Amino acid sequence: MSVNHLSCLSYGVGHGQEGVCLNLQIGPHRILLDCGLPNIYQLLTQAKPPVDAVFCSHAHGDHARGLLALHQAFETLPIYASQVTTRLLPLNWPEQISDTNFCFPLKWRSPIQLLKNLTAELFPAGHLPGAAAILLSYRTPKRTYKVLYTGDFSLSNLQLVEGLSVEGLRGLSPDVLIMEGSYGTARHPHRRQQEKHLMQQIEESLTRGYNIVLPVPTLGLGQELLKLLRSHHQFTGRDLDIWVHGQIPQACDTYLELLSEFPASVQNFAKHQPLFWDERICPRLRRLTPQQRGALGQPPCIILTDDITNLYDEGYLISGPWLMLLPASPTEGLGVDSPEILSITQSCPIPWETYLLAEHSDGRNTTQLIHNLRPQHIIFVHGSPTHLADLISLEELQNRYQLHAPSVGNLVELPIGEQFIQPSVTSPNIYEGELNEQDTNITLTFSDTLNQDTRWRQFADTGLVEARWQGSELVLRGVSQRELLNQSSQDKIGRDVDCCLICRHYRGQRCWNSQSPLYGFKVTPEGYCPVFESLEDQ
Repeated sequence: MSVNHLSCLSYGVGHGQEGVCLNLQIGPHRILLDCGLPNIYQLLTQAKPPVDAVFCSHAHGDHARGLLALHQAFETLPIYASQVTTRLLPLNWPEQISDTNFCFPLKWRSPIQLLKNLTAELFPAGHLPGAAAILLSYRTPKRTYKVLYTGDFSLSNLQLVEGLSVEGLRGLSPDVLIMEGSYGTARHPHRRQQEKHLMQQIEESLTRGYNIVLPVPTLGLGQELLKLLRSHHQFTGRDLDIWVHGQIPQACDTYLELLSEFPASVQNFAKHQPLFWDERICPRLRRLTPQQRGALGQPPCIILTDDITNLYDEGYLISGPWLMLLPASPTEGLGVDSPEILSITQSCPIPWETYLLAEHSDGRNTTQLIHNLRPQHIIFVHGSPTHLADLISLEELQNRYQLHAPSVGNLVELPIGEQFIQPSVTSPNIYEGELNEQDTNITLTFSDTLNQDTRWRQFADTGLVEARWQGSELVLRGVSQRELLNQSSQDKIGRDVDCCLICRHYRGQRCWNSQSPLYGFKVTPEGYCPVFESLEDQ
């Protein structure tokens, strides 16, 4: 093997639920970047370890869930992560009471000798407490080769973690940049605007009499939402119960043990009131226990859960009208089309809405980081193939860098030269059209080449579109059948009509009023009985 050889073999690139797992060859050394595979059979093809060392960027399952199995298969294989990540990792295996402290902690910005002539240095990446970008530097007699792996990153400051510092990385000049492209070229409002909009959305829903359930991952988004609800001016001092269900309470407890590792603003907040678990100061934040079953929903409350299926099956959502808030992007947890959500919404007419609270950088911040680092090669992972293809199609990147978006099993060779090698250009997906203004309508006309894209079927599913301004650009979005069905099931029936849909005893498509002749039976939303009681009378 050449001393200056660089290549990357993909076991998982983060398309859908496959997780991220990359085998980086740098000189004679092999480094595994994350191990989020649901099954590690690809790494067990021989008796000896497939790599020399492993680096875990952060504790989310799609980057870490295969680590325990890998450790059990090769106990001498060194696995590294930041100090905070080593404490959060065991939350991926709640049933394991031992053998989960196998990860060596590394300090921030403190280079260590990983292997012969190979050093590693961690930088805070934002996104999640403990999330790290790793710089690998391999020294040869002629030059030093550098590879920077971002893991999941965010340049924006979140509630509980500061964003990745571009200034702190400037001057590293990596030869290869391996980075996530979760949102493709999409642009998002400023993080504080996202938070403001979400708080208004929750406030309006509570005012309308809804209880709110938020399905979130065990780590990250749930704790962000709890901190936001506890500190936002719209909810400070409000007489409201916030319940936490599943494994999220255990994750919150671990966060409290790591409070000294959090930003100064979070530590100052915790000096004046508890970050979590407070029944004194409103809004009250509590663990959800079986004692609350059947008692929730009056008055309105909020539930955060990482196990929405059990929450529903165990009967916690029986009383009162519920609204489910789901992340607009599946990278933040369960999406509208997740099997768990589909199962519930098909069996019970719980209305739902989506919200945006991004934990990854959008397209604008992604390109900003790239232009500050100026690598020769960029490997994009972690995102849908179409989003990653959108990034590779950007002319501003094509003209300056060699771009790669590998699929599973692909080996990407990374030759490093003194001069830039012009990569093959992928034709950008730009569709030109015409605009016609009439008295009461605006018509946009495009050629039929637009519908040859695989995304067209989903976009044109119902023939209806929604338009909104994003800065000076107009963004079009197709309205799905699920959205129409959700609207029709709730909005077609007038709220001034007495029917089962707006009866306080209607849950799970069944009547739960013991005084009704329909008690225990499955009824339609349009149904009615003599003992009807309106939700508004609660």
